[in-house]
Amino acid sequence: MTIEWRYTVEQNLGILSVSGYLGLDAVRRFAGAVGWVVGRGTGPVIVDLTGLRGWSAEGQLAITEAARRLAEAGRSLELAAIPADGSLVPVGDCPPIPVHPDLSGALAAHRTRAAASADSGPRPGHAARR
Repeated sequence: MTIEWRYTVEQNLGILSVSGYLGLDAVRRFAGAVGWVVGRGTGPVIVDLTGLRGWSAEGQLAITEAARRLAEAGRSLELAAIPADGSLVPVGDCPPIPVHPDLSGALAAHRTRAAASADSGPRPGHAARR
């Protein structure tokens, strides 16, 4: 069994939607998808696992490797809707991987962060202090 993937951009975020089963047979396909994503766009990438039926230990390692690859490219990885059959246990040298209950929660978290960043910036008519 393998995976299918789709990449879209929404709210300046890359969204990599993955469906199927992320097992040993699908790891190379997932790594290829991540390579495709690294070469396109900037900013955080949310891996939407809503359509994922499950994952193996190798699939989980592929997620942590994706987080490393994206970090090397100056981008972060976040997960939305991890499979119910387990939690992600990243290895010690892996960048932090935020986990959201679903894609709408991940998008809402980014809207909140963007609003907070906008609120903390200089107000019109006021110079920024250095």
